[in-house]
Amino acid sequence: MVIRKSLLGALGAATLALGVAVGGSEESKGGTIQGFVLDSACAFVRNVKKPMNGGKCALECAKAGSPLVILTEDGTIYWPISNSMPATGQNPRLLEYAGKKVAAQGKVFERGGSHAIAIEKIDVLPEGK
Repeated sequence: MVIRKSLLGALGAATLALGVAVGGSEESKGGTIQGFVLDSACAFVRNVKKPMNGGKCALECAKAGSPLVILTEDGTIYWPISNSMPATGQNPRLLEYAGKKVAAQGKVFERGGSHAIAIEKIDVLPEGK
């Protein structure tokens, strides 16, 4: 029984070490992304491609606590994140852009299939761009 517990403990430690080595923080790179600022629930649950009701839905959902995201034309969802610690929510900063097409510049991250951006500058784009 002791050997079995030791073996399981060693296996667990090896798995954890591998997970840390493989899944560790990846380097960020500067970049610009373009897309619509939407609430995350609509992006996932309703599979929207652009804002509904002229952006009113995104604004209402964000005010109710749903995190805002940036949905690019190819369907990639970027989570706006804080570049400082302790991290702060980004909804207050993005509320004025809810439902609008934007170009966001900053540090872009990718990890485990998720995408994020620490926004340094954001501009509204004409919807045709």
